[in-house]
Amino acid sequence: MSVQLITPEMRANFRHLYADVFWFGVLAGSTMAFLGVFAARQGASSFQVSLLSAGPGFVNLLFSMPAGRWLEGRPLIGTSFWSSVWHRLGYLVLIPLPWLLSTSEQVWSISIIILLISVPGTLLAIAFNAMFAEVVAPEWRAQVVGKRNALLSISMTATSLLSGQVLDQFDFPGNYQLVFAAGALGAIMSCYHLGRIRTVSESPVRVWGLLLDFARPGMYRIVDAFRVPLGLRFLARSGGRSLLRLELLRSAYGPFMLAFLLFYIAQYTSIPLYPIFFVRDLNLSDGQISVGSALFYGAMFLVSMGFSRVTRLGHRKVLVIGALLYGSYPLLNYFTTGPVLYWIASLTGGSVWALTNAGLINRLMERVPEDDRPAHMALHNLVLNIGILAGSLLGPLIAHWLSVRDALLVNAVMRLFAGVLLAIFG
Repeated sequence: MSVQLITPEMRANFRHLYADVFWFGVLAGSTMAFLGVFAARQGASSFQVSLLSAGPGFVNLLFSMPAGRWLEGRPLIGTSFWSSVWHRLGYLVLIPLPWLLSTSEQVWSISIIILLISVPGTLLAIAFNAMFAEVVAPEWRAQVVGKRNALLSISMTATSLLSGQVLDQFDFPGNYQLVFAAGALGAIMSCYHLGRIRTVSESPVRVWGLLLDFARPGMYRIVDAFRVPLGLRFLARSGGRSLLRLELLRSAYGPFMLAFLLFYIAQYTSIPLYPIFFVRDLNLSDGQISVGSALFYGAMFLVSMGFSRVTRLGHRKVLVIGALLYGSYPLLNYFTTGPVLYWIASLTGGSVWALTNAGLINRLMERVPEDDRPAHMALHNLVLNIGILAGSLLGPLIAHWLSVRDALLVNAVMRLFAGVLLAIFG
C-alpha cells in the first residue's frame, strides 16, 4: 500500500495512537515503575508487594472471558476510552495517600486501589487491542506498532531516569507524590488521546495475525514481567462459540500449556521480591534503582528491534535459548552486593527477556491453529493468569521460609527447570 492511500482520518488516528503510547510510557516509567519500591520503603512485606501483581492476575482470571463476551458487538473505541478513564482514576488517588493515611494504611490502600482498577483495566486491555486491530489497516500495523514500541521505549526509559533523580533530590514522601503526579499526568493525557480516536470510514479487514505492541494498557507493570498483550483481542471474537474448551488440554496443546504454566509461575515467583531486595538487602537509592530499570527497558527494546536477525534459528530454538537463560536475572541479583552488578543484571535481564518473550509469542502462534485461535488463546490467557497468581503468592512463601536473597536463587533454579520443560514440550 502506498502512502497516498492513508486517509486523513487514518493519519489522525495514528497520531493519537503514538501520543497515547508516549504518555502511557510516562505512567509506566513513573508510578508503575516505583509503586512497589514506595510500598517497600513504607514497610510493606513481600506478601503485600505480591498483591500488586497477584491482584490484577486474579481479576483478569475472573473477568477476562466475561469481558470478552460482553465486548462482542459493542463500540470498541468508546469502551476503550471510558474503561481507560475509570482504570486510570486510581493513579490520581495515589497522590494524596501520604497526607491522608498512616504508613500501614497506605500499604494496604495501594493494594486495594490496584485491585479495584484492575476490573476496568481488564476490560481496557481487551477492548484496546481489539480496537487497535479495527482502526489500523493490516498493511500499516507493523509500521504503527514499530513506532509505538520505539516511543514507549524512549518515554519509559527517560521517565524512569528522571523519576529517579526527583526521588533522590526531594524529601520522602513528597518525592513520591511528585512521581505519582507525573504518572497521573501521563494517565490523563493517554486517556485524552484514546478519546480522540475515530472510526475509519472503511473498517480494516479482520485478520488473525499477531500484534507485537509492547504497550499493555490496563495491566500493572513490573520489571521482569514486561510482556506484549498477546492475543487479548481474540477474547472479543468468539463468534458465539464457547471460549473456554478444556478438552484442548487432552491434545498436544495440553503439555505445551503445562510448560507455559510452570514458566509463568517461575517468572512471577520473584516479582514481589525485587522491591524488597533492592530497598532492604542492597540499600539502593531510588536513583540507582531507576538506572537499573532504564537499562532493563532499553536493552529489552534494542534486542526486540533486532530480533529478526535471530529468527533464522527458528522460533522453537529461540524460545529454548531464551528460556534456559531466563534465570540469569534472579541469579545475578542473588550475587549482587551493590549497584554495579545490579545494573549488569538489569542489562542482561532485559536482553534475555526480549529474546524469551519473542520466542514465547512466536512459538505459541505456531502451535495455535489459525482457524481456532480464540479458544486456544483463551486457554493461554487462563494459564497466564493462574501462573501470575500462583507465582506472585509463592515468592513471599519461599522468602519467609528462607530469605529474600535465597528465594532469588531458588527462583533461578525454577526458571531453569521451566526452560527445560519448554525445550521438551515447546
